[in-house]
Amino acid sequence: MKKTFEDVVFDKILPTDGYSNEYVGCTFKSCDFSNVNFGVAEFIDCIFLSCNLTMAKFDSTTLSRVKFNECKLFGVDFSKCSKLLFSVSFESSILNYSLFSRNDLKNTVFNSCKLIETNFIETNLTSAKFLNCDLEKANFDRTNLEKADFSTSQNYTINPELNKLKKTKFSMPDVIGLLRGLDIIIQE
Repeated sequence: MKKTFEDVVFDKILPTDGYSNEYVGCTFKSCDFSNVNFGVAEFIDCIFLSCNLTMAKFDSTTLSRVKFNECKLFGVDFSKCSKLLFSVSFESSILNYSLFSRNDLKNTVFNSCKLIETNFIETNLTSAKFLNCDLEKANFDRTNLEKADFSTSQNYTINPELNKLKKTKFSMPDVIGLLRGLDIIIQE
């Protein structure tokens, strides 16, 4: 049976079984959730602050208006989250090797994050903001990047033939990352 926790601050808790509950307006501080399976848990209006969620499993988990600040999210597969009401934001977090496949990330903010080798496959990133992010070897495959903002990010490689770009913001010199997949020669 699911328990509901409202406006609770969880500080430095360690993994145990039984996270398949409902959390509303809760804050998780410095918690180690590495390899935890959250199952059908529901997180609504929650904040994860300085938490380790490396390889956490969010299979069928609801993440609605959830903020991750200064968190480690290595290898997290967000594509398995419940699609209903999915809404997240990330600040100063590490999301290396994570997966967003078929997620709706419209208007999502990634601020000062590392997204090295993160996969965005068939993802809606319309009006998403990548502010001061490192996107080295991140994979954008059949994504909608209309009105997305990459103007302060670096190391991205985006193939314009495979992704939808319209009014997408880029800046020099990193805009060259749009040309890497085109098999062309650029001379200085």
